Amino acid sequence: MVRSDVRGDGGQPRVEEPGERGEGLTSPDGSSGDDGSARVPEPRKRGGAEGRGPAGTATPRRRRRALRWSATLLAVVILGTAGAGYVYYRHLNGNIKKEKLNLGDTKIAEPTPNAAGQTPLNILLIGSDARDTKENQKLGGARETFGGTPLADVQMLLHLSADRSNMSVISMPRDTLLDIPKCTDPDDGKVYAATTRSMTNESLGRGGPGCTVATWQELTGIHIDHFMMVDFAGVVSMADAIGGVPVCVTDNIESRDSQGHGSGLKLEKGTTYIQGKQALQWLRTRYGFEDGSDIARAKAQHMYMNSMVRELRENATITNPNKLRKLAEEATQALTVDPGLGDVAALYDLSKELRKVEPARITMTTMPFTYVGARVVPKEGDAEKLFRLVREDIALDGKDARKDTAEDPVSDDPAAADDEIGVLVRNGTLTSSLGAAPGRAHAVSQLLVQEGFTRASADSTTATTEDKTVVRYPSAELEGDAQAVAKALGIPLGQVEKSTNVSGVTLVVGADWREGDTYKAEKEDDKTPKSADALNGADKDACMKVDPNFTW
Repeated sequence: MVRSDVRGDGGQPRVEEPGERGEGLTSPDGSSGDDGSARVPEPRKRGGAEGRGPAGTATPRRRRRALRWSATLLAVVILGTAGAGYVYYRHLNGNIKKEKLNLGDTKIAEPTPNAAGQTPLNILLIGSDARDTKENQKLGGARETFGGTPLADVQMLLHLSADRSNMSVISMPRDTLLDIPKCTDPDDGKVYAATTRSMTNESLGRGGPGCTVATWQELTGIHIDHFMMVDFAGVVSMADAIGGVPVCVTDNIESRDSQGHGSGLKLEKGTTYIQGKQALQWLRTRYGFEDGSDIARAKAQHMYMNSMVRELRENATITNPNKLRKLAEEATQALTVDPGLGDVAALYDLSKELRKVEPARITMTTMPFTYVGARVVPKEGDAEKLFRLVREDIALDGKDARKDTAEDPVSDDPAAADDEIGVLVRNGTLTSSLGAAPGRAHAVSQLLVQEGFTRASADSTTATTEDKTVVRYPSAELEGDAQAVAKALGIPLGQVEKSTNVSGVTLVVGADWREGDTYKAEKEDDKTPKSADALNGADKDACMKVDPNFTW
């Protein structure tokens, strides 16, 4: 079961244009193969003869049930599919496919609970381009790739804040070049050696989604609790069940060039409600949106996801029991998760956590990047800053209440005499790019001894990862002692925190203090980088710019 403090050891499906598998598609001038797709259904505008269906006429009880289902759908809204609720419970559990959470060797420490004992939740959403069924083959095209090694061509990290007040999403461009760690296939024991400068979407083929999780953790330093992966069919079934999601384009668009490249999406200027295969076309469209790059396509996906969240919260559209059963059947068959989310009850509990966040507190971003030919790499400085904000559970919308206080409060709990305070010092200077600074725990413990904390000692166990130096304490009666230790070393009181993971006052020397005898607290800018191209979940005016070469 997934609870409000859910932890584990832990989109859209691949949105390539038909026939473009294996090619560099981030660059605007990338090429793709032939389409071979079916005739594109004409779009239907809001209020037309083929509109969204009758207005909500459900009874209050049925409406409540529909809203509960809508909450469940929110759990996987980023991927455009749904984890079912309670219909055919055991049968649906059998539909859900499960894979191991992490196939790498590196373990990232779980975040420390806040003062209320709450912890953030990080879920990696993966869209597979697998053509492993007739339906997926029909929807995905590229017939020559049937049964081939799937790619993780959509990857989005969903971060739910510890207090459940806000949600952040980071998309990673599918052609990002980065290091992929060693991964071991849990099915046959095959070991995939670590690689450098590889495309991130290749991680899925190195033992499964657990390798994609391992790759993200090593890059970002963010502990991932769960993953969810879907395929093409899941998008279509979800979009049909909702009954339509409004999207906007600045001009008429037809995503098809003279050589047949494109998703086939055809829409009129303005807002149109799309569903089914047409929704999949929107999510896969590259040709016709802005510069024709995969980056523009990610922006269109963010618009669709935000619009879907708003639609689900504002309208109880799924009230027909037969439609619910069909959705549950199709969605669970399309879903692959880690064991921690491996049953309907866990997915439903997760949905209850996600629905606590209002659209205005949802922020969609793309990992800041720099072009390297037709590929991209994380943008130095900006990408790491975005990852840090998520690691530190700082809201990307800039409305984090924790940052509003001018001064950190001093504890009412009186501290004991310095020589009576026991302090354990740990080395937390290990980072994703640097090894642990040797001897830091011992060096800082000696500094404390010199300051009169004669009971300070160094922890000789393996070094951990901590961005900023922090002092932790297990219970209220030790808060004053912890603050006394911080003051002695010049550590801001904002870096003193309660934690049930320690048994006494514990100082973790972070990556910001790798050397020297004096701690220099840095004032960090916690604003989301502009290069992350943030989009707020409540923005109803967002509209995709159409390339003039793809208008009609």
